[in-house]
Amino acid sequence: MRLKRITRGEWIFRIVNTIVLIGFSLIILIPLWTVVMNSFVSQAEIMRRGVFIFIPEEWNLDAYRLLLGKGSNVYRAYLNTFFIVTVGTALNLVFTITLAYGLSKRYLKGRVFFTGMIFFTMLFNGGMVPNYILVKSLGLLDSLWAVIMPGLVSTWNMFIMRNFFYAIPDSLEEAAFLDGANPIQVLVKIILPLSLPSIATIGLFYAVGHWNSWFGAMLYINTNTRLPMQNILRNIVATTSAAALQDVDTALFETMQSPPPSQAMKAATIIVGTVPILVVYPFIQKYFVKGVMVGSIKG
Repeated sequence: MRLKRITRGEWIFRIVNTIVLIGFSLIILIPLWTVVMNSFVSQAEIMRRGVFIFIPEEWNLDAYRLLLGKGSNVYRAYLNTFFIVTVGTALNLVFTITLAYGLSKRYLKGRVFFTGMIFFTMLFNGGMVPNYILVKSLGLLDSLWAVIMPGLVSTWNMFIMRNFFYAIPDSLEEAAFLDGANPIQVLVKIILPLSLPSIATIGLFYAVGHWNSWFGAMLYINTNTRLPMQNILRNIVATTSAAALQDVDTALFETMQSPPPSQAMKAATIIVGTVPILVVYPFIQKYFVKGVMVGSIKG
């Protein structure tokens, strides 16, 4: 078998393509690197070298010690966020899958009407005040459920899931019905195993949305102990002081020669808020492209 000879034009294209991709990678990685490095700088080094520090001369952990020290409410906020992400994402998937599966059946009476009504919500919504009145009337104010319940189903994600279900042959379901399976068994034992790429993708969308969300908690939650992590970290970034940590260990604060600079506090806050979701992402990355492409093209 003879190998295809690479022409000069193809070599030039590969070289240029590699250079461009390296350039784009550096554009992404350099800001991330500087944020990580700035979280380890001290006030004295910033005064001496300026705000842009690529590699610190001395590694200072005061920002992390203060952010994650004894008495910091970051840990409590982490627990609240994990609850919102896990429970919220699970409920999102349950309601999205069941709704999308029902609307994917062409024999469903009124399917076009229901689809149109759901699509209408992508274009128009009640607004902030009606949503607040609804949450209050349901008795969800000042609870984590106020962040989870109002957005149980994303219309966009539901349509992606529905289009993915369109791609599954009807003959599989017909064969299962002939074997005596009911619709729930067909959904759980046949449809869901075949839909793992789409489920993983939609689940990632929901999880990242819950992880980064802070506006809903700002509107509906008044007790500081029930705030998710993003709200606590936002307060730290906004105030650039340890006061946002509330019950921070005063003894630890007194042992520091000088408080961490605001730049280091902001950088450490960004790292603490992004590392967990960055750790989870590689495990479901292999499903990501397939789930989006199939769900958006088929049907």
